[in-house]
Amino acid sequence: MAMAEAPADSRPDAILDALAPLVTRWTMGASTASGSIAAAAPPEWRDAIGSAADADLRLLALSGHFLGTMITAAPAAPLRAVPDLPILSLPVLAGPPRHLSRRVLAAVRDSASRRALLAFLAVRGWSVHPGDWLPGTADEAVPDVYAPWCDWRAACAAADPLPRQAAAALSAETWDDFWPAARGVELARMRREDPAAARELIAARFGGEAAEARLRLLALLETGLSPEDRPFLASLAGDRAPKVKALAAALLARLGGGSGSGGGSEPDAAELAGFFELQTRGLLRRTRIIAARPVKTPAQASRRAALFHGVDFAGLATALGLSPEALAAQWHWGADSAADIGFAAMAERSAGAAEVAAVAAALEAAPATNIAAMQAIAPRLGQAQRCRLARRLIDRDGSFGLALAIAGPDPGIAAPIASAAGAAVLAVLAEADRDARSIGLSGELLALGLLASRDDARAALAAITATGIAAGDPRLDMLRLNTMLDISSENRPDREENP
Repeated sequence: MAMAEAPADSRPDAILDALAPLVTRWTMGASTASGSIAAAAPPEWRDAIGSAADADLRLLALSGHFLGTMITAAPAAPLRAVPDLPILSLPVLAGPPRHLSRRVLAAVRDSASRRALLAFLAVRGWSVHPGDWLPGTADEAVPDVYAPWCDWRAACAAADPLPRQAAAALSAETWDDFWPAARGVELARMRREDPAAARELIAARFGGEAAEARLRLLALLETGLSPEDRPFLASLAGDRAPKVKALAAALLARLGGGSGSGGGSEPDAAELAGFFELQTRGLLRRTRIIAARPVKTPAQASRRAALFHGVDFAGLATALGLSPEALAAQWHWGADSAADIGFAAMAERSAGAAEVAAVAAALEAAPATNIAAMQAIAPRLGQAQRCRLARRLIDRDGSFGLALAIAGPDPGIAAPIASAAGAAVLAVLAEADRDARSIGLSGELLALGLLASRDDARAALAAITATGIAAGDPRLDMLRLNTMLDISSENRPDREENP
């Protein structure tokens, strides 16, 4: 259809005003009988649309051209230029792996699963496409490879969006040349390679940072924590932020100095010790254990939980007349689940490395599985210890999702589909009413895909499809993605035990 040129004096805003009632009528489904809509067309267009039976269609086409080319919505706020999106150090997924990762990202509903997927891809040597995901304000604990994107987001939100020119090396003088995420990655690297230099740099700039930034900087000292860090940690006893002061005290407690949460902890430790008693068990082989006294009221249970949060591990040991090593060895597991959880959390926060390892070993060997206690102690454990706890979970009464929360993605657990958790999944899928009963398996299958090695993912897919489930079922996307991504030794994360 040839379009007639609009008169030179026609104004787009006048035409838009004339179209407004027509668009409203179209939207409401008004009748076009007898050319009632075309008759109300802007005068400049009447020659173009004519009076034929298809005049309304001509008007609709012409209106679409006009609205698509001549009208632009005004932005809600003034526009400004932002920095280019940085290129990451890992290659971006493309082709079928990208399509699957996009589907998995769209399917996950919680930030923990999304972080696990991002970490899994980073371990395998890949990053997601920026068209599929970019970090948001709540995405802080993402793999280090995404630090440039986190800083890009901060630069775009800043009053001055111009990027900072990063210096070659981080120092007290070049501190402000680094955006926060890149600075954190560099400090973590320094802490692994030269702990003293990292501590001195953190100490030099610590006082000028906001409370949340100080807390993140202090947390970096957990890597390579040593007695040389004690003077700096002790100097933070008067910090104005309670969380910073509490973390500094907990790190001191791990080194065998300081106490729980500051003043008044000795009476608190004595009060907590009153909830327990030393007993002797066994007729031939006498064994001393620390047993929980019965908690009689909810108020007592709440008070005991609060004391576990405030008293440090060594403080409780002293109040019981024991060494920290004896406290870890003589704790009686399984009699009081809530006490076990509080004890494990206290050990994770303030116990030394040897005591943390002893608690993890006791949880692994205990007759009953205390999943919450395992999750509480897991952040202080090395990869091998976390894998042993996760293996116990999937071999006994746990699940793939709980094992993932403890071991993390791609941990190297052998043949997870051959475990009790795998057998439970296969049993549900093999039942005649699996479509109704297997709806809740989506999270388990996602976790299985994040836990399995590439070969184990292939084995799991074969076992699952043998039950009759379609190979293209969206719940198997993570397992299929796993089989498409190989891993090289240089991408494997450090497997050394945490200090």
